[in-house]
Amino acid sequence: MSPTPRTPTAAPTLGHTLKHLAIHLITPLLMCLGMALAYQGAFHQPEPRHLKVAVVGAGPQAQGLAQTIQTKAGDALDVRTLPDRAAAEQQLRDRDLVGAFLPDAKAPQLLVAKGNSDTSVVAATAVFTNVTDRQGVPLHVVDLTTPTKGDPTGQGLFFLLVALSIGGYGSVAVIGAAGAALPMRIRALVGLAVSLVVSVIGIVIAGPVFHVVDHDLAAVWALGWLYAAGVVLLGIGLHGFLKKWSTLGLMVLFVMLNFTSSGGIYRPELQNGFFGALHGFWIGAGFLEGARNVLYFDGGAGLGRNVLTLVVWLLVGVAALVAAAWYEKRGRRPVETPEEAEEEMAEAVAV
Repeated sequence: MSPTPRTPTAAPTLGHTLKHLAIHLITPLLMCLGMALAYQGAFHQPEPRHLKVAVVGAGPQAQGLAQTIQTKAGDALDVRTLPDRAAAEQQLRDRDLVGAFLPDAKAPQLLVAKGNSDTSVVAATAVFTNVTDRQGVPLHVVDLTTPTKGDPTGQGLFFLLVALSIGGYGSVAVIGAAGAALPMRIRALVGLAVSLVVSVIGIVIAGPVFHVVDHDLAAVWALGWLYAAGVVLLGIGLHGFLKKWSTLGLMVLFVMLNFTSSGGIYRPELQNGFFGALHGFWIGAGFLEGARNVLYFDGGAGLGRNVLTLVVWLLVGVAALVAAAWYEKRGRRPVETPEEAEEEMAEAVAV
């Protein structure tokens, strides 16, 4: 018996092809819009907002100088007075201050902690350089922190954050698409393993290769794994609901809102209120400030709060996994076609 001849499939019309193309262009265009809004909104006009500085001295002269600076600066600065150098150094090590000015007719000094944020220190230095310029004497800046061997500006940790983030959320699309047939618990275990690999890659490159992290490698690595695990587990859980929109959704969470609020370029005192508020609880800030506290402040200055932030995000990721597993068991998870899975993985790799 001869085989039944197949009916030739009609070629798609020009209009259908253009419509299909337009639908697929929505995601990259939304990425473009989101990145433009987030990065320009966070970084376009860095101005001091309640930058915490101090004038050191117990007499009326110090009080008068502090009041004069505060009056001229308005909301840009929060100026206080401290009785002596020891109190100023302690508040700088606790990260409660950006700069402390020690007035002197011949050799004024500004105490800073560049490990807190180099850009914030630049802003504080500019304030008190104006003061000493009027006196006709140079300002001597004293840094209480010691930069790591490969990171004189202290911003190398931000690029470690970028690497961990891309390795984390980039893996989510692959696990969610190529591993869609696996049970959720297996995908979660794969995610934990991937986050471990990502954290090891990150600390090896930042540590022995470039010396951005030149001591306390184990502590920074642990923070990196906790961060990457939170990103991956939350991403896998959300993938069960977002499907082809996962790449865009994770970019919003872990790039657009994450990098901009992390404090890696500008801390909250140089940003607007929205990104400054996110810095208080967003996952990237938890890792970055925790790593700074380990490397530059001997594990103090709020490290426990940073770890708590990362743990809470990890628990949110676990909750998302549980919700996604329940959603799949109810048979509500839409099945991706091979074409959709391939497109999603390609988007993740491109990003």
